[in-house]
Amino acid sequence: MYFKQLTTEGLGCYSYVIGCLAAGEMVIVDPRRDVQEYFDISREEGMKITKVINTHVHADHVGGEQELRSIVGAELMIHENADVGYVHTPIAEGDSLTVGNAKLDFLYTPGHTPNAISILVTDIARGNEPWMILTGDLLFVGDIGRPDLPGNEILDEQVANLYDSLYNKLGNLPDYLEVFPAHGQGSLCGKGMSAKPSSTLGYERRYNPMLGFKDFDSFKKKVMESFPSRPKSFTHIINTNFQGAPLLERCPLDRAMNPEKFRQMIDNGCTVIDVRDAAGFGGFHIPGSINIGLEKQLANWVGMAVEPDSDLLLVVNSRQDYDRMCTELHRIGYDRIFGYLHGGISAWLLAGYPVESLAQKSAEDLRRAFEEKKDFVLLDVRTPAEWQNGHIQGAIHKPFAQVLDEGIDVDKETPIIVMCGSGYRSNIAGSSLQSNGYRNVCSLAGGAIAWARSGFKLS
Repeated sequence: MYFKQLTTEGLGCYSYVIGCLAAGEMVIVDPRRDVQEYFDISREEGMKITKVINTHVHADHVGGEQELRSIVGAELMIHENADVGYVHTPIAEGDSLTVGNAKLDFLYTPGHTPNAISILVTDIARGNEPWMILTGDLLFVGDIGRPDLPGNEILDEQVANLYDSLYNKLGNLPDYLEVFPAHGQGSLCGKGMSAKPSSTLGYERRYNPMLGFKDFDSFKKKVMESFPSRPKSFTHIINTNFQGAPLLERCPLDRAMNPEKFRQMIDNGCTVIDVRDAAGFGGFHIPGSINIGLEKQLANWVGMAVEPDSDLLLVVNSRQDYDRMCTELHRIGYDRIFGYLHGGISAWLLAGYPVESLAQKSAEDLRRAFEEKKDFVLLDVRTPAEWQNGHIQGAIHKPFAQVLDEGIDVDKETPIIVMCGSGYRSNIAGSSLQSNGYRNVCSLAGGAIAWARSGFKLS
């Protein structure tokens, strides 16, 4: 049996290739939208891609099943409760699939979504008992899937399903089974996932805090305490996956634009994402643009800061940065990418068009501002947990997602210094505030990390 776990950096997604070299056939589970790596495996290992299985309708990334069917004619499979709008083979509890020496048995395990399955995988060449289980978004390493994404109207039902799937359905399986989830660290489909990509059922039963409750009521109380932020992109991604994602070749063409054309597109309502680092954006940027730098989890931040149906323009340092950003955006269904500014911000400046700055204040600058009793607001946009672990005396706290959704109750002429953990989120939030009319916004360079390392206290 052939088995390989593939990681989508930034989104914390795992997909899987299961196949048999002797049979020359392979199945892909939970594919991402950019599918070249699966074709590379197919070619190098001599296995034809025959089937694609989704463990559920995903909320945090657009699936690659439509691309795979379009190119190789793969059969698409998903649970019978998933009322998807594309041709597929429904999976039911107790169904199985054999691919050479690999046998896949399907379990219905709702809770994260009402249409979720887990897959028991057996290597027939080694024995007749399952070797591993692909748990989708039911069970992660160190955590479990969140039940709130399908909507509040079925939340109680989802929590009950989650408990039943974890404690009863998986509870009947042996400790030795290796656990391979659909997500790991960086995903917003859970709260506290480990960076470790796999585990065993026995280890999770012993050390996963969500598997240690003695009754349903105590489990439900803990589950309902809080849920991670829900990006704006999630509803769009869910709808896209239900309908079947458009093929990438049908998305608007990539193109470089001169400053004049770029400005025309902005005037027509396009949203500008500037992917440069904080210092570059802070120096000069196009008015109204949002700074979302090229870091690992940028797709999550895009999903919180930008509406999914936006027409997008990009400011980048290179064509390579543009191509990478397009890949990240396509993975979460942001397909309306119309091009990038040829020549970058320098071309914009040379054209004589207006620019703004987002000043980067150092920890020492902030200390001096406190000492001199300057009139300003220090806005901390970190999570409640980060705030509770230590914050700067005198700061006001409003989490990042709430600032983006609701704004802040501060006069638009008041000087504002935005801070986060490292300076990344504060630049996004600061640029968002600027685009909404706040004229005197700065960002704390290095955030709470720089403040603490400079010898100043967090209370």
